[in-house]
Amino acid sequence: MTERALPPHLHLDTLAVRTAVDKSQYGENSEALYLSSSFVQPDSETAARRFAGEEDGYIYSRFTNPTVASMEMRLAALEGSEACVGTASGMAAVLLLCMALLKSGDHVVCSHSVFGSTHKLLSTEFAKFGVQTTFVSQTDLSEWAKAIQPNTRLLFAETPTNPLTEVCDIAALSQIARKAGAVLAVDNCFCTPALQTPISLGADVVVHSGTKYLDGQGRVVAGALCASKEMVKDKFIPVMRSAGMSLSPFNAWVVLKGLETLSLRMKAQSAQALSLAQWLENHPKVAKVYFPGLPSHPQHALAMAQQSGVGGPVLAFDVVGESVAHSRANAFTVIDSTQLMSITANLGDVKTIITHPGSTSHGRLSEANRQLAGIQQSLVRIAVGLEHLDDLKADLSRGLDLISATA
Repeated sequence: MTERALPPHLHLDTLAVRTAVDKSQYGENSEALYLSSSFVQPDSETAARRFAGEEDGYIYSRFTNPTVASMEMRLAALEGSEACVGTASGMAAVLLLCMALLKSGDHVVCSHSVFGSTHKLLSTEFAKFGVQTTFVSQTDLSEWAKAIQPNTRLLFAETPTNPLTEVCDIAALSQIARKAGAVLAVDNCFCTPALQTPISLGADVVVHSGTKYLDGQGRVVAGALCASKEMVKDKFIPVMRSAGMSLSPFNAWVVLKGLETLSLRMKAQSAQALSLAQWLENHPKVAKVYFPGLPSHPQHALAMAQQSGVGGPVLAFDVVGESVAHSRANAFTVIDSTQLMSITANLGDVKTIITHPGSTSHGRLSEANRQLAGIQQSLVRIAVGLEHLDDLKADLSRGLDLISATA
């Protein structure tokens, strides 16, 4: 059917609901789910042109799929990027980024505080292929600048970080990357475009785990890279077609629908997180709270400027304890005493999630690297959901009331 073109200059909330490929001949109001591994071509010449990239058209779902394309279009519209490519997971997106932009002999500058799997991918897996990575402080711009080498090709950061919510200055890192002739990639998983748009601040690539807030209800695994049309077409797509980190149509459809409520969820969950962080900061059994929305956070002013004045939906806190073993036991007591929160290493769900990063998301790192990342055994991370705030406080109180500062 003939599709009406969307008017220009729409707000992000509208783009989150309306951006998609054209409707089919049936005129469906909800975007269709195309569960097909391949697509029939009208003739051999058309097939040849499409396989050669000389003509647009759907060929094979490892390459292109209408449902995946809708998700890519919608996420690109929200991030303010020219294009987007969906991937099988967030880590598949990081892998695609590195495979597309790096080769043996290249150098990467990356924050110490990135997600544990990202750290390991760069420090261990890509090191085997001759790619060197220098890890630096998330917040010290002088360390980033000093780490630049003539062969530096990529700067990688996530902001806020998982789980300590450290915030980096995207605009300043962009200037360092530009001067070095390198690409700046920013993982926007914690904020999403509902709160933060790194490309508007100078980033070249935005990395997403759609598994988290883009889906929003913990249903599927997905990822994406948002960048210029040139980078997506010339760098990412060729690797995708060969290596197959493809996003499944079903998972893309779930994320596509999740994007429709992204702004509402992020604002509501961030407001919940702020209230819970304020409560925890005044609790006698809590040694420290990590949350960008609190004035006590070292990068509070920067976070408010970059993140639409919102702290985000994730916080972390250290429980009291007089030794490493005692602190770990206290953290486990708080987590294990909950009756409402979900004990899992994921985040981004409408259900509140609680976890111990030192033994889960960062468990594969060496103790030295965990210490560099600031991950103590006393640390508890909470991804705040949509339950009533009083119920969440009561759930944490069950364990906090049991622990003591001395063994």
